Amino acid sequence: MGILLSTLQQALMNFSGTKARILMLGLDAAGKTTVLYKLKLNETVCTIPTIGFNVETVEPIRNVSFTVWDVGGQQKIRALWKHYFLNTDGLVFVVDSADWERFPDARGELEAILEHDEMRGVPFLVMANKQDLPGARRPMDVAEELGLAKMRGKHQWHVQGCCAASGEGLVEGLETLTGLVKQFQKTTRF
Repeated sequence: MGILLSTLQQALMNFSGTKARILMLGLDAAGKTTVLYKLKLNETVCTIPTIGFNVETVEPIRNVSFTVWDVGGQQKIRALWKHYFLNTDGLVFVVDSADWERFPDARGELEAILEHDEMRGVPFLVMANKQDLPGARRPMDVAEELGLAKMRGKHQWHVQGCCAASGEGLVEGLETLTGLVKQFQKTTRF
């Protein structure tokens, strides 16, 4: 009987699609809000620093609906990030790949996020943004600078090079995150 109900629930989940709560974080000026509105509106919007948060529902691929919480990245606001961790199915961490001097700060913030109890096992996508700028580090180099190799086994993750202004790499990154989120939801729901 339990197997039948489990199979039926899985079939219904596949029928209704994937819904997930996604948290988008990163240092200030990394391009979080530009990523969000490029995905939502397919437009490049002129943004100002986010004080507080933006929340939008985006459908990056068919039958996938993400409620994305884009929280400001200024240093004073980062202390509030922990209040958004509860019930998070996935994390998008946006990094300005051309601002390599801030990689140590980004690494410290990402490590602090992932060590929090409410983020245990949550899959994440690092968006290595601003790939169009001179001096931008490749996604593989960003992964190394953020120390992601040591996170294997604790979290599923992927690094995607992107340019939020043009939209290049955004959908590909979210497609990968979708697969990671589906796996996470399967293992945490039962």
